[in-house]
Amino acid sequence: MTVIVTGGAGFIGSNFIFHMLSAHPEDRIVCADKLTYAGNLSTLRPVMEESSFRFVKLDICDRAGVYALFEEEKPDAVVNFAAESHVDRSIEDPGVFLRTNIIGTGVLMDACREFGIGRFHQVGTDEVYGDLPLDRSDLLFTEETPLRASSPYSASKAGADLLVMAYHRTYGLPVTLSRCSNNYGPYQFPEKLIPLMIANCLNDKPLPVYGEGKNVRDWLYVEDHCRAVDLVLRKGREGECYNIGGHNEMHNIDIVKLICAELGKPESLITFVTDRKGHDQRYAIDPAKIRRELGWTPETGFQDGLRKTIRWYLDNRSWWEEIISGEYQSYYQRMYGGR
Repeated sequence: MTVIVTGGAGFIGSNFIFHMLSAHPEDRIVCADKLTYAGNLSTLRPVMEESSFRFVKLDICDRAGVYALFEEEKPDAVVNFAAESHVDRSIEDPGVFLRTNIIGTGVLMDACREFGIGRFHQVGTDEVYGDLPLDRSDLLFTEETPLRASSPYSASKAGADLLVMAYHRTYGLPVTLSRCSNNYGPYQFPEKLIPLMIANCLNDKPLPVYGEGKNVRDWLYVEDHCRAVDLVLRKGREGECYNIGGHNEMHNIDIVKLICAELGKPESLITFVTDRKGHDQRYAIDPAKIRRELGWTPETGFQDGLRKTIRWYLDNRSWWEEIISGEYQSYYQRMYGGR
């Protein structure tokens, strides 16, 4: 089948494209990406010449451009990774997040209705559930957990999720939705916790940790996430949401210390900075539904996944050094320079 993957030049989207081309060589993959600061065309260099792959520079809010692509490619399915995704940036400029994450999703679904697409899959986040208390390890996010967004980013993703389900109910659009926990792995933009700490460690720079670093996240290796999305796309029930989690809960400060240890750097590099506004305390996903219905379980333990991730950043310094030498530096100073 022909699958349009939006946001495919970003972190998870590019890994998903690599997975699809490897696991389903009979399929045609069309990547549509606006190439914002987080979209990196060099990430897709290994597959740009493959006959079963095409890249198109496209903003999902561009209705005419989206319709033209659908008319040309006549896709069987759409997987929407395209999203503004960093909480700090959403606090700086919420409007960009509302435009891409909600309006852009609506444009894609309108195109799916117009051209009779067989499946639209929306890639969501566990952040739409808000957070859980640190002292209640028994509590987990399920698909029935009420939406309780804490930031403009998570609110925009919650809005997109609600719109997806509304299109299914109102128009009968064949949709599925997944919500994942924090991803890590190759090609992640270095504003996120793990690649940021790896890069700073390697350059002997301070390691900025929000508050006391006690916030807990449930970590999922990106390749495990890609396998799950592929399963939901092909075998998930229409109109259903599937939580995808790694059962790898970690305090932020413990992750930073692990990275220091793996790279042989002193913990004295750790610098505690003023906490983020509305910072969620704990995320933890219950993936029982996707395990029960589709047989998915994560294959990568956190220690192994972290070592693989660190090795990738060591072996691909040119990829991330090019990023942090440019516009990202001014953003980094805005976020951490005065804290």
